[in-house]
Amino acid sequence: MLAGRVAAGDQQAFDGFFREYFPRLFRFTLLRVDNNQELAEEIVQRTMCIVVRKMASFRGEALLFTWLCQICRNEKNALFRERRLLVRESIPIDDHPAVQAALEAMGGDDFRPETAQRRDEIAHFVRSTLEHLPANYATALEMKYVNGNSVAEIARRLGIGEKAAESVLGRARNAFRDGFRSLWDLEPGFVVD
Repeated sequence: MLAGRVAAGDQQAFDGFFREYFPRLFRFTLLRVDNNQELAEEIVQRTMCIVVRKMASFRGEALLFTWLCQICRNEKNALFRERRLLVRESIPIDDHPAVQAALEAMGGDDFRPETAQRRDEIAHFVRSTLEHLPANYATALEMKYVNGNSVAEIARRLGIGEKAAESVLGRARNAFRDGFRSLWDLEPGFVVD
């Protein structure tokens, strides 16, 4: 188990852990600090320091990423208290125009409260699913469907060729669909086609 190897001081395990989880926690945090990259990086660095000290206490009762996110939330809240910043509890993914359009297309012109509630629920499901994907998959999907980046831009960001970027996008879409279906028992075709 990766957590056990990191707790035991295995440098190679830590390097792999850091490469996998730092970008995911950074994206998770960035949404919660109004896209302030410096603040997000500071929070995630503080989180990683705490995690290294507490890794031996991870019992595996939750997913490792879920445990990391809770530590990260606590660290964000502590930093916000220290600096007397306003804490925002959640950032809706449907603030992004591409996701908002997809969610609105689901409900048409139906503005009943239960429809709005359902769209909010699905936006939460989308956000949660993205947070649990491998870092390069989530980055590729976010770049393509939220930021509207081209395959060439995604390739440059990921440090791979364009064909490889297309392959990553294909695998990321499949992983998102599979993860979304298994976690939420819903068909996510409205988000990633």
